[in-house]
Amino acid sequence: MTVTVDLPNAAIKALDVKTSDDLVPHLGLAATMRFYLLGRLSSGAAADLAGNGRVELLDRLAEFGVNSFEQTPQGLTNEPAAPRFIRN
Repeated sequence: MTVTVDLPNAAIKALDVKTSDDLVPHLGLAATMRFYLLGRLSSGAAADLAGNGRVELLDRLAEFGVNSFEQTPQGLTNEPAAPRFIRN
């Protein structure tokens, strides 16, 4: 899929990129982080969208101050139950 985005020159200068090819990874990561923060993507799906491994994405989230370990009510509902150990 191809996405076309018109950006003002001032925004491109503020992002300190030389070419539009340099801008694409920045915009992709920003979109990925936003969808992750909104709960629209799991960390695994966000990593796939960003073209990174999951650990690398979690590192990048941390660089931007995003708490990747905060659980949403939906995330807690989807968590597998903790194992129960039965003693004899």
